[in-house]
Amino acid sequence: MRPLTDRALELGARALARTDPHLAAVISRHGTPPLWGRAPGFPTLVQIILEQQVSLASGRAAFSRLERVAGGAVTPRRVARLSEVRLRSAGLTRQKAAYIRALAVAVVRGEFSVRALPSLEDERAHAELTKLRGIGPWSADIYLLMALRRRDVWPRHDLALAAAMREVKRLRSLPSPERQLAIAEAWRPWRAVAARVLWHHYLSTPRRRMRA
Repeated sequence: MRPLTDRALELGARALARTDPHLAAVISRHGTPPLWGRAPGFPTLVQIILEQQVSLASGRAAFSRLERVAGGAVTPRRVARLSEVRLRSAGLTRQKAAYIRALAVAVVRGEFSVRALPSLEDERAHAELTKLRGIGPWSADIYLLMALRRRDVWPRHDLALAAAMREVKRLRSLPSPERQLAIAEAWRPWRAVAARVLWHHYLSTPRRRMRA
């Protein structure tokens, strides 16, 4: 399982441009998308939980506050020692505080290993992640795509991707997760690259102008 690299990202983008004229137009307009990689490990998994249903900026701000509460480093042992009340003092919701503490406790007790995930196939790694309280399909997909840099993952529950797919593929309505998977099937084995191409489109296109 070779992780996606900058070089592989370029190769994947070229391959997609040769077979899909809609993606080719995005790549021609905006260039090869960024890798948007994250360091694998407990802190990234925590940050993904904090980003659920909020903006990336809000998630980053919450993580910075959590770092301060945890004494400067978000580690399983430090977080496990904090009460949910203390975690909520960092501005976390009751639900996210419970999720993050449960994750930390599971790691400390040896019930879950973040370090084992890179050696697992995509489906197995996804299944191990979604066993955890607070880690749903979206969070698992984002971890596989950005932290483990898997090449053929499609985050079908990402709203920005759905919106970008609608615009780029000129669909009448927002595609359902099932329709996204059907469309993305043509992008194998580079679905994670296609996701980055669509995110690049979404972030590079003024939203107000698109709605006008």
